[in-house]
Amino acid sequence: MSGTMSIATPSGKSASNENFPVGSVLIRADLRPHVHAFYRFARMGDDIADNPNLAPAEKVARLDLMEAVLRDPAREEVAEAADLRRSLAARGVPPAHSCELLIAFRMDATKQRYADWDELMTYCRYSAAPVGRQLLDLHGEPEAARSASDALCVALQVINHLQDCGVDYRAMDRVYVPLDHLTRHGVDVAQLRGDRAGAGLRHCLDDLLDKTEELMVEARKLPGRLHDFRLRAESATIVRLADKMIAQLRRRDPLAGRVKPTKLFFLGATLEGVVWAMLARRR
Repeated sequence: MSGTMSIATPSGKSASNENFPVGSVLIRADLRPHVHAFYRFARMGDDIADNPNLAPAEKVARLDLMEAVLRDPAREEVAEAADLRRSLAARGVPPAHSCELLIAFRMDATKQRYADWDELMTYCRYSAAPVGRQLLDLHGEPEAARSASDALCVALQVINHLQDCGVDYRAMDRVYVPLDHLTRHGVDVAQLRGDRAGAGLRHCLDDLLDKTEELMVEARKLPGRLHDFRLRAESATIVRLADKMIAQLRRRDPLAGRVKPTKLFFLGATLEGVVWAMLARRR
């Protein structure tokens, strides 16, 4: 099929709004356009899944169309999917990671609650891990880096869920905080609508941060497993940002105001990441 159509529902978000670097200057210049093509595809899918004006069935239909165009070289209806298809072909990267993201967006379109940590981890396997795997494949990095990459990406996703636990509930009635954790601490979901976390919710969030710290043990191995210096610096920077965000979320209340990194926060983590990458290179 020829011609393009718009199925986008722009949120106004871009790479500059993200908590963590997306195709930053640390990434090799020749690969940045491919990272940005992947991001534009992911941004479109995320915006569709989060659009409050679309019914779940319509969201899924639009996500299905994105996958159809991504997989079929004869189709051009969705520019973001067709552009990513050409990017993947140019680098010899299969579409599997991109399609797995769409699985997560379909879950977002139809699922509002997560029963326990394992169920949340299944979601993160599709919503977060494919991002790191895509970067590894773009750089031709070894399979040995995948487990640490998965752990880092999943940790970042959980951090984002905890940052936005109140916003997600108020805006979309979506709760990523596992229900069994809320119940264990005597917390009703409706408390996420408040402007301050009570003692029970604070303990619940701290438990989830403890689990995120466990993921970071594996995640911190990632820079040392990478061959590409720039990707090593990027990953080390993101590890430092994740560690700092976990510490911030322990000290601050995400219901009282979004806990987000400042420019100085980013700069400090970047400098630490580059130094880490240089030391890893020497070893």
